[in-house]
Amino acid sequence: MDQAIPELNNISHSLTNLKRPKKLKMLVVDDEPDNLDLLYRTFRRDFQVLRAESGVVALEILQTEGEVAVIISDQRMPEMKGTEFLSKTVPQFPNTMRIILTGFTDVEDLVEAINSGQVYKYITKPWDPNELKVVVQRAAETYELLKQRTEELHRAQAQTSLLSAIVQVAQFATSPAACLQPIATALGENFGADGCILQLVEKNLLTATQGVYSAAGEMNNWLAQDPLTQQAIATQTIQAALNVSLSHLAQVQHYADGRIQAHLVAPIAFQDELQAVLSLQWKQPHTLQEDELSLIHLSAQQISLALTCTRFCRAAV
Repeated sequence: MDQAIPELNNISHSLTNLKRPKKLKMLVVDDEPDNLDLLYRTFRRDFQVLRAESGVVALEILQTEGEVAVIISDQRMPEMKGTEFLSKTVPQFPNTMRIILTGFTDVEDLVEAINSGQVYKYITKPWDPNELKVVVQRAAETYELLKQRTEELHRAQAQTSLLSAIVQVAQFATSPAACLQPIATALGENFGADGCILQLVEKNLLTATQGVYSAAGEMNNWLAQDPLTQQAIATQTIQAALNVSLSHLAQVQHYADGRIQAHLVAPIAFQDELQAVLSLQWKQPHTLQEDELSLIHLSAQQISLALTCTRFCRAAV
């Protein structure tokens, strides 16, 4: 599998170019229609701006739309103060940046909100559009940094759990075949795949022995007819199409039948002897981070060791 590292880099640069939406979401909340419209017009070119005339409506929008990068809320509103509304968004959306607009000195509420981390900054009315733009831009940059670090932490935790699961399976499995199902399940769940197949290979041919994970229940195994799988076996390098609709694979029938939009196949080899193939399938075009690609390579090495160990243990018995 040492040859897979350059291949991982190629996949990373040429097949993971599915970008996040260019415009971050922003929610503006004000009970005065004129102020709400002004906020919308100020930021609509740079953000996807959602509008709400009260804290109650804003909470309903967040339940529908999900996390937003920045919330700008007026402080004095009839049903709910801005600080009260923002405090309700913290548990579900901790990374969101919250900005209060206030036309008066409500010191206790503002100090408490800022000290508790519920408010990123407060702006006094009448606010200057250019000044507010600068504050919001910094808030958006802070949000993206926090989001990136949170995602990296979650991935690191998931990766540790995945590798630990593979090692545990190897310790207790009585045969190579017994490893396949739990490892396929762990891999499928870790990478958010719609399907995962871990199938043994002998003399460069797929065998009937396999472990299958499907997020939706049953799934067909078409790896024997799959061009990517054949290429992975022939070259012993990772093969991937992360946007099938843009590749020649769109003409392959089993991709259309299974509505597969992204597919990655990793060969599992020990000392240049191919032992198995790992197939990860998604029903939407998919993006893989470079650390995820590296984890696939590392997982392939761990699976190879697991299969080898169980094979040797069985032979010893």
